[in-house]
Amino acid sequence: MVPFVKEATPISHMAPIDTQTEPAPPRVRADKARNRERILVAAREAFSAHGTETQMGDVATRAGVGVGTVYRHFPTKEALMGEMVRQKFALIAEHAREGLEEDGEPFEVFASVLYRNCEATAHDAAAQDALMRAAEHVWDQAQDVLDEMHGLVQQLIDRAQAAGTMRQDFSVDDMGMLMCGVSASMAHSEWDWRRHLALLLDGLRTQPTPSAP
Repeated sequence: MVPFVKEATPISHMAPIDTQTEPAPPRVRADKARNRERILVAAREAFSAHGTETQMGDVATRAGVGVGTVYRHFPTKEALMGEMVRQKFALIAEHAREGLEEDGEPFEVFASVLYRNCEATAHDAAAQDALMRAAEHVWDQAQDVLDEMHGLVQQLIDRAQAAGTMRQDFSVDDMGMLMCGVSASMAHSEWDWRRHLALLLDGLRTQPTPSAP
């Protein structure tokens, strides 16, 4: 009589199961990385043009990929925006890290880092404005990078204050307020954001420069 249930093979006699997934070939990984970068570049362009009304289809069209490819990299628009925020903070952190390696006068190094960050922001100010209007959970996705950036910028501030060239009551917690004001001036063609930043920096110096540019 044939049994309904086959007798189990002893574990010791079973062939080992390969649970490892074969890594993707280098060419496939490179293609995915290129697509991801194209999507992020296209997203900045789309958000510059349409603000928070941007749709994933808009991003796909600008990137030259299918909308399914966009969703494979970023399951939701909020996930895409979160990565854009991460990139923004990562760039600021990179500039701050470079500043900490410089040997110049501490306040001037701090000012140089701010100018570099603002120059980068000015290239896609409309997209940055859209990100500023994003929901809080979008920003939460970049909290780890934000924390790293805050730590690095605070070190720049500490050095300038230790040198006696920056007012002592300023901290990294004031940076958001300061930079939001400068970013807002970028949206007005008749306003000079560089002068705006120069005036703010003069307010932070213990001995202001004779005149702002």
